[in-house]
Amino acid sequence: MGDIAGDLQAQIHVQEGKEANSPEHANGLRNYIWWVRMAIYSVFVLFGQSVATLLGRLYYDKGGNSKWMATLVQPAGFPVLIPFLIFLPTKHQTENNGLNNAPSRLLLGSVFALLGIFLAAVCMLYSIGLKYLPASTFSLICASELGFNAFFSYFLNSQKFTPFIVNSLVLLTISSSLVFNSDDSSEPTKASKGRYAFGFTCTVAASAGYALILSLTQLFFRKILKTESFRVALQLIIYESLIATSAILVGLFASGEWKGLNKEMDEFELGKASYVMTLFWTAVSWEAFSVGIAGLIFEVSSLFSTVISTVGLPVVPILSVFIFHDKMDIVKIVALLLAIWGFVSFIYQHYIDDLEFKNQSNEKASGVSEVSLVERVSP
Repeated sequence: MGDIAGDLQAQIHVQEGKEANSPEHANGLRNYIWWVRMAIYSVFVLFGQSVATLLGRLYYDKGGNSKWMATLVQPAGFPVLIPFLIFLPTKHQTENNGLNNAPSRLLLGSVFALLGIFLAAVCMLYSIGLKYLPASTFSLICASELGFNAFFSYFLNSQKFTPFIVNSLVLLTISSSLVFNSDDSSEPTKASKGRYAFGFTCTVAASAGYALILSLTQLFFRKILKTESFRVALQLIIYESLIATSAILVGLFASGEWKGLNKEMDEFELGKASYVMTLFWTAVSWEAFSVGIAGLIFEVSSLFSTVISTVGLPVVPILSVFIFHDKMDIVKIVALLLAIWGFVSFIYQHYIDDLEFKNQSNEKASGVSEVSLVERVSP
């Protein structure tokens, strides 16, 4: 009996060792690390987007008037990412997606140039929209980006449409339409009805343009780079932002707005130091947002990154009421609730997809276990 008990205890220890080193244990650890990365990227997106939008509105409210400068700070913070790029390990790949099948420099340069110039145009549209719209209205209209992203993802990345996703798109479209009819077009931006309409149009166009950039970025990762290195994602942000910054600088000097920047800084209501710090932290916030977006695209999809961005939808309108004294009338409240409803509908679809995936995985695991049991019992 003692020998049998000893053998049994030894087998238990061996089994525990096998379970600790089993594929299931390794998969659980990888899933945990994956969720940690998702949480970090999501925080970057939410805080970067909210802080950058509020600081951009602060720039205009306190005396800033240059659309080109407001556009420049959106991609110009990319140098803060260079130290991270230096310390990230370089992954040497030898598989099918390795050096032999790496895309040519000409192709990479063309993609970076296309995305960079497109990004510069989108940044200008965002700047015009933020100039003529209250921060709360601007943020709510940006919710339409989710619908545009779903549309582009369907054609470029084979995104499936389900009733819940369609419901989300419809609700977000209605939400943006309601915001346009809100009666706060003259406060606090004091923009005329024509400029308000122009700002609304530019914001919608910017949302559509940025959604297209995100979908193209996912396509770029999947079809051209075919890599699993976040280092490459950072390189994409840096090169894309470098080209966008260069294009915006050309526009800044060509337009002549650079001549009035010293006067603008002198007349800034919060002082020169606050003027510089407002622009600096706006740039840093947008880069944090870009890192988070790129990480979510790299790990999941462009549509998922837009969904996380939409999570921050209520943050800016609510903070704008206290910081900039934006009106929160009944129309805007209804628009906000519809936008949240649309977001919840989209998240619920992801919840259903996750349940189906887990059920399929469990069924496969059960099938393997039954086969193994039969093999052990059979003589």
